[in-house]
Amino acid sequence: MRDDRIHDAGRLMDAFAVRTGIGSAGDPARRYLWTDAYAVMAWLGLWRATGDELHLDRALRTVDLVHHHLGRHRPDDARDGWISGLGESAGRARPTAGGLRIGKLLPERAAGQPLEEHLEWRRDGQYFHYLTRWMHALHRLTVFTGDARWVRMAVDLGCAAHTGFVHEHGPRGSKRIHWKMSIDLSRPLVDPMGHLDPLDGLVSFGAVRALDRHGASTLSGLDVAVADMQRICMEIPDWATADPLGLGGLLMETAQLRELSVAGEVTTDGLLPRLHRDALRGLAAFAGSRRLFEPLEDRLAFRELGLALGLRALGDAPAVERYLPVVERIEETWRDPAAKALTGWATHLDINAVMLACALVPDAVLTPVADVAHSKPGGA
Repeated sequence: MRDDRIHDAGRLMDAFAVRTGIGSAGDPARRYLWTDAYAVMAWLGLWRATGDELHLDRALRTVDLVHHHLGRHRPDDARDGWISGLGESAGRARPTAGGLRIGKLLPERAAGQPLEEHLEWRRDGQYFHYLTRWMHALHRLTVFTGDARWVRMAVDLGCAAHTGFVHEHGPRGSKRIHWKMSIDLSRPLVDPMGHLDPLDGLVSFGAVRALDRHGASTLSGLDVAVADMQRICMEIPDWATADPLGLGGLLMETAQLRELSVAGEVTTDGLLPRLHRDALRGLAAFAGSRRLFEPLEDRLAFRELGLALGLRALGDAPAVERYLPVVERIEETWRDPAAKALTGWATHLDINAVMLACALVPDAVLTPVADVAHSKPGGA
């Protein structure tokens, strides 16, 4: 069964490589930050499972393409060069210093242009939770290869995200996180904070900080960012959601925060019991909704696969174990060729494919975030 999963994941990622120019064909500018973050982790998982260096080469090629395309201004923008404002040589050395574009098809909304919700989701800019996903991918790249340059780029990205997105909110010095910022991080495009953004930030900043300063008793550029995320998280009254992707994220971040807390990398101050409680409430609501019994045409594969990954991450927690059969149900549903023949699969082809590949070879996604020992390829 393990070999079947590796084979299926490899076929999915081979096709993704062709479509998006990771190999010699396709369009290398077809970059989308969330999808590419999971693509990097899928290839690292395949590399670890098989020892085939092609998978590592593709992970590194993806990172280079993301930094070259999403770390720079759009071809249709009057501005050019690195979005950080650094010169060409410095920008190549620190491609994440100004953040990374989402990779949406339409240009960002111009200053003074009114918000149109039906268009905004198609417009470019920067998302906080996409930056944290890329930090996670860079963190994994250092853990799996031992090359510290990737985690240094993750530190740069975390500092840019913290500086650009976090702002004071209210008269008592409370802070919040803008949901979407302009490409140059100079102005908010969508203001309300994403439901899981502070938790994403706490886990991603904490994990990257731990790896960056491993073996050294030095201050980190992310110390203030971690402290801000902790304070914001403590002010959130309720984390529950029945949305499968959001629920999967809550489960994943809870598992990873537990690891960081046990390792002494972050202080949770009673946050973990609340996260467990709200995750269970979300699971109960999702189970009650019977979404997995709806017609496949009405379902989104990548959202359900996010839930499957989250359940794998926190599956050892009391009361979560009974939901683990959902994982196999989701994975088998979307491995079926009949499901892949549907319009809904093709509409979100790239993200569906890489999320399924990650679910089939989840080693890189699920490697403990507080683990700084380098993984060895070829260990099935």
